[in-house]
Amino acid sequence: MEQIKDQVLDAFNHLHTNPELSWEEVNTTAYLKEQLEEAGCAVSVFEDCTGVIGNIGNFTGNVPIIALRADMDALWQEVDGNMKANHSCGHDAHMAMVLGVLWNVIDRPDILERIGIRFIFQPAEEVGSGALKLVEKGAVDHVDYFYGIHLRPYQETENGKAAPSILHGATGTIEFEIRGDDAHGARPHLTHNAVEIGTYIVNAIQTIHLDPNVAHSAKVTRFLAGGRNVNIIPGNASMAVDLRAQQNDAMKQLVKRVHDILDTARSLFNVTINITEDSGTAAAEVHPEAEDLARKAIVAVLGEENTTKPIITPGGDDFHFYTIKKPHLKASMVGLGCGLQPGLHHPNMTFDRDAMFSGIRVLTKILELHAFGENEA
Repeated sequence: MEQIKDQVLDAFNHLHTNPELSWEEVNTTAYLKEQLEEAGCAVSVFEDCTGVIGNIGNFTGNVPIIALRADMDALWQEVDGNMKANHSCGHDAHMAMVLGVLWNVIDRPDILERIGIRFIFQPAEEVGSGALKLVEKGAVDHVDYFYGIHLRPYQETENGKAAPSILHGATGTIEFEIRGDDAHGARPHLTHNAVEIGTYIVNAIQTIHLDPNVAHSAKVTRFLAGGRNVNIIPGNASMAVDLRAQQNDAMKQLVKRVHDILDTARSLFNVTINITEDSGTAAAEVHPEAEDLARKAIVAVLGEENTTKPIITPGGDDFHFYTIKKPHLKASMVGLGCGLQPGLHHPNMTFDRDAMFSGIRVLTKILELHAFGENEA
């Protein structure tokens, strides 16, 4: 591991200081492509989207194909008073770790002759659409086992520990616009007040109740209406609803209830409500065999005392679309404790850089378990 330490840190620093937004990861794609090619991978890129795939090992024999996935995109947020692209979700570390695994195995013919390894660098995780695009591109065709890794905040997983799977919940976003005409504040009968309509929608969403045994939430996270003049009744508003559910069936119910509320508001107020965004990510569907192998790898690398139970979190990740669209995949995402604080998506998020090497060792051990079996690895 020492021989690749500087290489991994250099890669992380490059990726951290050159963040790019979802579907705009052009330079990131070019950088990763160069690293994959220099390591001897057969590389694929795409004409109509960012992202890159590298294959190494045995793709000709009757051997398992193992894929490792890293997300590429940064977030757009205010950092020290300036709006900018920012890696505050750990995707820079995820890419550096997967590259580290590649550099760890390129001199291991004993592994490379026994399995095929596919390195998938996926765009647009933060907007929940990158995985679906790469599924269309055939990224996981013929793949047998599929692994990801994600940094975890200190409140969830202690530094030095890791979990064999992350049980993400399903997430949903519904954005919409209330469209009408402004009117004078003295003549409310001449329009429908978009603030009042929006308030009705906010209150109605708070009446949604599903099975309390399944964690879920629905809340308005954007409500923009009106302007500088307070004597104008606004006819227009822009709103957004964030939805969370630990199970995919519960998410379907939440989405339907919000749509029903919007339909009722249209009818009740005789107003136009246009949905501008309706998207989300799926809840985790972890394969027990992949989870078990990930657990064995963590135990071997970090010890039983540093191996935690699967992490249950309301956060989402489009990683789980791969298994929904390709049910043959045996997949799990490793959760890596790394002293991350104050939290994911905080503009000044920090973590222990040395934890990346634990992640590299765990992912490498997973490949060894696939190549040699539990008794030899």
